[in-house]
Amino acid sequence: MVELRYLHKYFFKYKIKIIIGIIITIIARIFALIVPNLIGDSITILENYIIDSSIEVEMVKKNLLENILIIVGSAIIAGIFTFVMRQMLINVSRFIEFDIKNEIYKKYQSLNFNFYKNNRTGDLMNRISEDVSKVRMYIGPAIMYAINTSTLFVIVITYMFSVAPELTMYTLIPLPILSFIIYKISVLINLKSKIVQEFLSKLTTFTQESFSGVKIIKTYTVEENINYQLEKLAFFSKEKNMSLVKIQAWFFPLMILLIGISNILVVFIGGRQYMNNEIELGVLAEFIIYVNMLTWPVATVGWITSIVQQAEASQKRINEFLKINSIITNDSQINKKINGKIEFKNVCFTYSETKIVANDDICFSIDKGESIAIMGDVGSGKTTLLELICRVYDPTKGEILFDDKNIKNINITELRNSIGYVPQSTFLFSDTIEKNIKFGNFDASKKEVKNAAKNACLLKDINSFKDKFNTLLGERGVNLSGGQKQRLAIARAIIKNPKILILDDSLSAVDTETEEEILSNINRISKDITIILATHRISSAKKCDKILVLNNGKVVEFGSHKELIKNKKYYYKAKVKQSS
Repeated sequence: MVELRYLHKYFFKYKIKIIIGIIITIIARIFALIVPNLIGDSITILENYIIDSSIEVEMVKKNLLENILIIVGSAIIAGIFTFVMRQMLINVSRFIEFDIKNEIYKKYQSLNFNFYKNNRTGDLMNRISEDVSKVRMYIGPAIMYAINTSTLFVIVITYMFSVAPELTMYTLIPLPILSFIIYKISVLINLKSKIVQEFLSKLTTFTQESFSGVKIIKTYTVEENINYQLEKLAFFSKEKNMSLVKIQAWFFPLMILLIGISNILVVFIGGRQYMNNEIELGVLAEFIIYVNMLTWPVATVGWITSIVQQAEASQKRINEFLKINSIITNDSQINKKINGKIEFKNVCFTYSETKIVANDDICFSIDKGESIAIMGDVGSGKTTLLELICRVYDPTKGEILFDDKNIKNINITELRNSIGYVPQSTFLFSDTIEKNIKFGNFDASKKEVKNAAKNACLLKDINSFKDKFNTLLGERGVNLSGGQKQRLAIARAIIKNPKILILDDSLSAVDTETEEEILSNINRISKDITIILATHRISSAKKCDKILVLNNGKVVEFGSHKELIKNKKYYYKAKVKQSS
């Protein structure tokens, strides 16, 4: 249970509720144990009445009535305390489940982009849902029944020893055997539970990707192939689950068998002691009830062990993520406003996974309010450069300065709040158009949302929809065209009122006329905003104050449109090619 030690901080957080729950559990068990004692006492009263005719019937009736009333009262009180116990301990498990999910989600958000490149969405979802549910079963039901069982064992066995030590010893003979079997089976359950969860993650990932890529699946008519792959994956998952269930299935039969043996021993040994006048008939009946009372608690030992082992496997998977430290760290807590001046000093960046050098010795600077176009062939390092500005990655070498201050010494939240970023691949949420635009500024008014849409040349399209701004988008904006998605993303960036606006080839799906109108609108509303535009179009680049041309990650040209045309190098050749 090494991995489950991580949960101790949560137990400490809710220690008062847990302690009250434990106390109530003990009280509930004490009241529940009164019943067998009174039943045994009642049988003894009847036995004495049969043997001794001098005992008055009224006295027997009175004693039996008192016992019945106490039995009913004890059962009611035990039931009430059991209900309160469940409310305490089960509720705590829900509170801790809530805390763990929030902690995992917060951790997910703090991790850098590389983490998401190396981990699949389905697996991330499975750890925050299925794995946390397994852990909750340990925190709630498993601990509750463990306390319940421990209390019952201590009280019952102590009482049984005080009444009939020899009979108790025979009764408890199967328990050590049971403990050994539980230990052996638990080890197997732990190993198989981990494998089951891993396969469940694979299955979740596959189905999630299938739903997200359903358009591609249907377009390429590979439904049968995908169904076959899913069936194959589901089959292996089923086999792993069946392997686990087969091990778990041994628990209850073994419990019942061993409890049955205890019953036989009680009847045989106890019956012989009764015939030898060593114990009363009521004690024999009482022992049979106690042994059967122990049936469910002993059975739950296996169930609890199974839950604990599964929780251990799940918590280990959760801890693997919680222990990961983000490469991108926020070393400054000072919120200092960013004006928009950016400078790259000999910046190099190499992808750690592929060892590809994306940017090599990049040097340039832009002042506040200036616009710069970044051009280059596919794979020249444009997007990587923009991601370095957003601090998605940190440079392998060199420095990036914002307002003459190293990017690593700037509060990362303040940095990203100052940037409006429109990536190449537009991501839209399954929500209304209005809320997708307001994602850039949740406090924006309807007028500001409308103006942002207008400046992104999207207002006319929105007004053509039946529900206008309340139009609900499908997953990833599937019911919009490519150009509409891009313009919506631009509106989302504009409404943020950023100090730096980054457009990563985000006008590729719109025509030249619309592109010019959008850029004209952006220039009109962003006099003090630094604009960085990654593009392949000369028509877009020439309107910028500066143009940076990349080739194989290196700067090959830097200057204004007129300067680069005079150089007659890469930029000039690109212009001639596009003109023709």
